[in-house]
Amino acid sequence: MKDNTFMIQQGTHALTVMVRSRLFEEKLDNLFAEGHLHGTTHLSSGQEAVQVGVALALSDGDWIVPTHRCHGHTIARGASPYAMFSEMFGSVHGLSKGLGGSMHMTDLAHGNPGGSAVVGSGVALATGAALAMKRLGQKNVTVAFFGDGASSRGVIHETMNLASLWKLPVIFLCENNQYGMSAPVASAVSAPSIASRGAAYGIPSCTIDGNDVSDVFHAVRDAASRARSGEGPVLIEAVTYRIAGHSRNDRRRYRSREEEALWAEQDPILRLRDELIALERFDMDEWTVLMDRERKMVDDAAEKAEADAHDVLPVEEAQAMVFAPPSGKKWPDIELSHVTTYREALREALSRCMKACPEMFLMGEDIGLYGGCFKVTNGLWDSHDHDRILETPVSEEGFTGVAAGAAMFGLRPVVEIMYGDFMTLASDPVINHAAKSYFMSGGQLPCPLVIRTPVGSGSGHGAQHTQSLEAMFVNIPGLKVVAPATVKDACVLLSSSIADNGPVVFLEHRMLYDMEGEVSQGRMVEPLGKAAVRRPGSDITLVSYSRAVHTCLEAATRLADEGIEAEVIDLRTLVPLDEDAIRASVRRTRRALVVHDAPLHGGYGGEIVACIAGDLDTFMHLAAPVERLCGLDMPVPFSPGLEAAIIPSVEKIVEKARSMVEWHLTKQHLAEHHPTR
Repeated sequence: MKDNTFMIQQGTHALTVMVRSRLFEEKLDNLFAEGHLHGTTHLSSGQEAVQVGVALALSDGDWIVPTHRCHGHTIARGASPYAMFSEMFGSVHGLSKGLGGSMHMTDLAHGNPGGSAVVGSGVALATGAALAMKRLGQKNVTVAFFGDGASSRGVIHETMNLASLWKLPVIFLCENNQYGMSAPVASAVSAPSIASRGAAYGIPSCTIDGNDVSDVFHAVRDAASRARSGEGPVLIEAVTYRIAGHSRNDRRRYRSREEEALWAEQDPILRLRDELIALERFDMDEWTVLMDRERKMVDDAAEKAEADAHDVLPVEEAQAMVFAPPSGKKWPDIELSHVTTYREALREALSRCMKACPEMFLMGEDIGLYGGCFKVTNGLWDSHDHDRILETPVSEEGFTGVAAGAAMFGLRPVVEIMYGDFMTLASDPVINHAAKSYFMSGGQLPCPLVIRTPVGSGSGHGAQHTQSLEAMFVNIPGLKVVAPATVKDACVLLSSSIADNGPVVFLEHRMLYDMEGEVSQGRMVEPLGKAAVRRPGSDITLVSYSRAVHTCLEAATRLADEGIEAEVIDLRTLVPLDEDAIRASVRRTRRALVVHDAPLHGGYGGEIVACIAGDLDTFMHLAAPVERLCGLDMPVPFSPGLEAAIIPSVEKIVEKARSMVEWHLTKQHLAEHHPTR
């Protein structure tokens, strides 16, 4: 016999919220049809029982991470319809100040960091939130929503494995609404059910009636109780139906009207209403009153939001939300100067920061007892608590996404990607989530995440282990990109990256790991975005970063023997770029040669050239065209001779710099002796 306790205690409230959600989406659909709204939207009409059942089963301090189809989840957790409509109108009164839109409604006050528009990716973020809560000693849970269409995404399987390994308090909740966009479940899922996949990861699972709010409530309540007690995750498949199309222009031609009619008989709102009437907890007069009241509330909220739609965030204020402000945390200084290697300086920074910051932890493959592929973390396993050094399976997208989620919820993860080439696997959580969380949330959700990775050629590892991919990340607003060339900078800039309140991609050239140098006494943390003059000069400026700085310094020594004084600028950070330092140097020397190991075409050097040539004062000082000397446009070959030949050498830099100086002298000679030319 069915337990009616939930129906008696919360049934009427559940019905009210479900009606509110349905009416909100109907109003939204009408506003789009009438041309009042911009962009697109994804409705979840028909799935209200899942969203409301989950919300009622959770406690204060619990979190949800919804999908791009997030209106119902957001309303169920208690968000203001006015703030939601305002977000749709793009106004400053929106949940995310108009910066997120339909798919990114952040409502931290009600346990909702915002949905993910990348199918399935929010699951890793939710798991990261669960990791943060566990590490912070909180007895809360997160619910990671995903659809049947997302159930085939690799990141979900990577993340489930991690959550099971680490017994994280997360509920994986699949809203099986029968279609992933237009593809029916039967054509996309080979398993007998989505829930059955939990067994592969040792995760208890169940399939429930997603149109029965009571079933949803009890399943989630039990799963949450298990998670809070430290027993780990649960997978719930809630079978439901999406009434609307995938998005607002979808006419649903891939399914029959007969199918829709059969599911309409199971409409979760009407089912709940009729059950309450049968239990004599409700009647049709109350239904009429409820519908009229909720419709008026929704209409009034939409009308007010439209009236206020002109209140748009100024561009300058929106730009100020690309990077999160400093955390204000105080970091200790480096007490004594000492000579060490680049590798050991990185290790020293990690160790010092872990001692100074309890929220910091390390994550990556083989970084514990083994010490990491390049031994940067070697010894940390013996000197720090093991629960602060999380070794992961080979699952870059999964563990980087988990780290990004943990960073959004109060921790400071430092992720090691074994080779820079594998950043391509982790690119979604880095580019689509970490880089954008602060902006899309309207300044509510910083993401202090550092991703360390070795880059560059010279080790004979071939084309898939020796790329320089910095250009892939410098074009992403919200990411800072750091590329230290010296031992001191390896220590100080890594510490500064960890102290930063936003995501940083930290590039370590593998051929520098054994280089020796001094870490000097002084500040352990300094602002990112300041270049350094490594050698002063008067005839030409060599602008570079990472290992190429040392190639430039050696070339400058040889040029000096020829009477050409080259100034060497080490950018240190690519984003932010110290444009003032570059321009000041070029105005002094009147020539500029940009050098980097990455391929020429589309390389970062083009940005530096634009920085110089795009400033009229600097441009007018030029005595010769700005030149670039970069890697060849080809994959890194294995052959040692070829590998060395594809990047700028000392000889190439000397030859190019000499020709630039001679070009000016030749031009001057022609002007003096052949004025008509």
